[in-house]
Amino acid sequence: MSTGLSLVDAGLTMEDPGVLGELEVRFIQPYQATKAYTCPGCNREIPPGLGHMVVVPVEAPDLRRHWHRGCWMGRRT
Repeated sequence: MSTGLSLVDAGLTMEDPGVLGELEVRFIQPYQATKAYTCPGCNREIPPGLGHMVVVPVEAPDLRRHWHRGCWMGRRT
C-alpha cells in the first residue's frame, strides 16, 4: 500500500544511497561527459571530459547524481 510520499518528499538524499533501494548505476564515457557536476562523495567537481558514474534510484529518479568512479567504489556500504 502506497502512502503517496515519494523518497524525495521523505527527505532522503544520495548521501546514503543504500537506503534508496534499487539503484541503476552506469558508467559515463569521457566523450559522453559534456557538463561539469559536483560529486556527492567528495564535493569536488567532475569536469567535462572525465568518465564517471551516474547513479539513479529507481524509485526516485530526481535524486540522480554523478559520482567520481573512485568515490562511488570507495563509499561505505
